[in-house]
Amino acid sequence: MARNLRHLNVGGIALLVALAALWQLAVGASLIDLDYLPAPTEVVQAGVEQVEAGALVTATLHTLGVALAAWLIALVLGVALGLLLGFSAAARMVFTTSVEVLRTLPVVAFVPVAVLVFGLSTRMEVVVAAWAALWPIVINTLGGVEAVPARLHEVAAVFRLSGARRIRSIVLPAAAPLILVGARLGLSFALIVAVVAEMIGNPQGLGHLVIRTQQALRTEAMFAGILVIGLLGVALNAALLALTARAAPDMFEPGKRS
Repeated sequence: MARNLRHLNVGGIALLVALAALWQLAVGASLIDLDYLPAPTEVVQAGVEQVEAGALVTATLHTLGVALAAWLIALVLGVALGLLLGFSAAARMVFTTSVEVLRTLPVVAFVPVAVLVFGLSTRMEVVVAAWAALWPIVINTLGGVEAVPARLHEVAAVFRLSGARRIRSIVLPAAAPLILVGARLGLSFALIVAVVAEMIGNPQGLGHLVIRTQQALRTEAMFAGILVIGLLGVALNAALLALTARAAPDMFEPGKRS
């Protein structure tokens, strides 16, 4: 327990608490006089009411499921494509231009196409979120493969390791830090785009809840939904770091986390 507490960002948490307190005081003292800006206590109360009604829990579970499914798809495809590009000169020659064009395409522009193809559905959300999450994983995996020291490849050649054994025993461990960076970015993108897709079309999830409460002028409930989205992003990132640290503790010595 004490070991986990050492890694808490106490300063960051204190700053957030201080900002929330200032917000509460400013609204309570009418220093900020906006018709649709609720106090933090009203946001929390609205969140509790939505949890009791089940709406917030259902929306959170939907968005979480979509983000995780999209991220897992992107992780498998992204690492595979990054390894292919890193190892095969022919693949780089054929696919590099396509990757550069596709990864710069704004994902929001891809949403209407996905809606036409898949309709307003969960499958549409998963597709666009996976598309957004894919590219940082591909690029970071490729960078990790290219950054593997030449001496490690020489060791593999000395021991006459097969291609699959070389990837498993040398390349993936050496490229793991950059792959993790791509995975973390991809997870954030998957969550963000899932919420955007829900706002644009699919009548489910936290994105739809935020839009619905905004249109109903229930701003305290809207802010509660936004708060949950932020907390969900923090929780997913922390969970990914914890799982990776458990699987590969040497990558996460105190003070060296990315």
